[in-house]
Amino acid sequence: MNEQTRGPDRTVRYGDHPSQVVDLYEGAGTGPQVTVLHGGYWRERYDRGYLAPFAVALAEAGARVALVEYRRAGGGGGWPATGEDVDAALDALGAAPNVLLGHSAGGHLALCAAARREHAAGRVIAVAPVADLRRAHELRLSDGAVAEFLGGEERVADLLPEADPMRLLPRVPVEILHGTADEDVPLDLSRRYTNNWGTRLHLLPGIDHFTMFHPHTAPYGVLVDAIWNG
Repeated sequence: MNEQTRGPDRTVRYGDHPSQVVDLYEGAGTGPQVTVLHGGYWRERYDRGYLAPFAVALAEAGARVALVEYRRAGGGGGWPATGEDVDAALDALGAAPNVLLGHSAGGHLALCAAARREHAAGRVIAVAPVADLRRAHELRLSDGAVAEFLGGEERVADLLPEADPMRLLPRVPVEILHGTADEDVPLDLSRRYTNNWGTRLHLLPGIDHFTMFHPHTAPYGVLVDAIWNG
């Protein structure tokens, strides 16, 4: 993604750890306030940087964007610390955003926030989320990322009740977008979540895990439409 033309307008801290920061991109229009949680299977080596061009594009379209960083497994995070960071960032940002948008593991975190917080956002949009943690663990997705995130195999069963969106009733409206050609997070996880809770699922035929975040593509247009008009 090479579309990024500028950095954030401001970066604010919500804690003392280097990862406890939020980049703010101030749109010039009257678009929605969008808080964004990045993916990367909750691992330290993946940060918010890959979604910076997306944040820039949204801001240039008129949105006010908050791109959240958080502690990740291998860098002081994992469960529950990572979830606590999402709560702390939302608290620090003040008024609930119009949209809380999460991608992949960030989608998992957004769905958890939707269950924990009555006013997490006006709506949650989860793009290819890890929406069924138990199933993701059974499939050993990303070389056992769920067990790593939860602190080891011996902790998985005990923590699933509080960390698995399949067990957490959302308290705000949820919409899921998932590409049918996604090889990183199986579409079945989103199907299971939407069947469980009756939320909206929008399928994008032939689309992979990342294309929706590439400005100037048709899938990006679908995502933007969901943000503005969902």
